[in-house]
Amino acid sequence: MNKIPPDWNNIDTVLLDMDGTLLDKYFDDHFWEEFVPAQYALKNGISGEEAVEELMPRFRSHEETLDWANLDFWSHQLDLDIPALKKQIQHLIAIHPNVIEFLERVKAAGKEIFMVTNAHGKTLDLKMERTALAHRFDGIITSHEIGMPKEDPAFWDKLQEVVPFNPARTLLGEDTEAVLRSAHGYGIRYLVFVASSSSAKSPLDSESFFSVRDFGEIIP
Repeated sequence: MNKIPPDWNNIDTVLLDMDGTLLDKYFDDHFWEEFVPAQYALKNGISGEEAVEELMPRFRSHEETLDWANLDFWSHQLDLDIPALKKQIQHLIAIHPNVIEFLERVKAAGKEIFMVTNAHGKTLDLKMERTALAHRFDGIITSHEIGMPKEDPAFWDKLQEVVPFNPARTLLGEDTEAVLRSAHGYGIRYLVFVASSSSAKSPLDSESFFSVRDFGEIIP
C-alpha cells in the first residue's frame, strides 16, 4: 500500500503513537491479558482461565472505539479500579530502544513532533509521569479530545483543526496497521510501521507499510 521510506528533506511534521510505538507494549498486553483477568477472577470467585475466557471477547468487542482505551468505562464494566491497578505495575512501563535519540535528532532537525494517541487521559498521565517524555513534544493529542479513534478516517480532519499539518510533508509512526490505513486514506505520505511493538513478542513486519524494528533505523 505504501512502503515509502522517510525523506527527511520533505518532512515538516512528525506524528507518533504512544503504546507499542514509543513505549513497550508489553506493559499493556500484560495488564489486560493477565493482570486484569487475575484481579477479576479474585473479585468474582472464578478461575483465571474463566476470567480470560469471559473478558477477552468483551475487550475485543470494543476495539477501534473510544471505549477500548477508556479506563473509566472499564472500571465501571468490571467493577475494578483500573487506574489504581495500572499504578500497581507501573514499573513495567518502558521506552523502546533509540526513542530518546530519535526525538532529540528530529527536534534538532527543526521538525515539529506531536504525540497522537488513542490512550485515555489517565493512562497518558501515568506514562508521561513514569517516562518523563512529555516535554519532548510540541503537543500531545488524544483521540478522546478529538472525539473519535485514529482508526476512523474522519479523525485526521479533526486533528487538522488542532494541529495544522501538510499530509504530503508528514510522517506518522504507528504499530497499528488499521491506523496507518486510515492515515494513508487521508493522504499522509510517510507511514512507518513499528514491527517490534512488544519486547515479549517477535517482530512482525507489515506487508503494506515501510517497517522498522526501532526508530534507530530512521534517525535523521
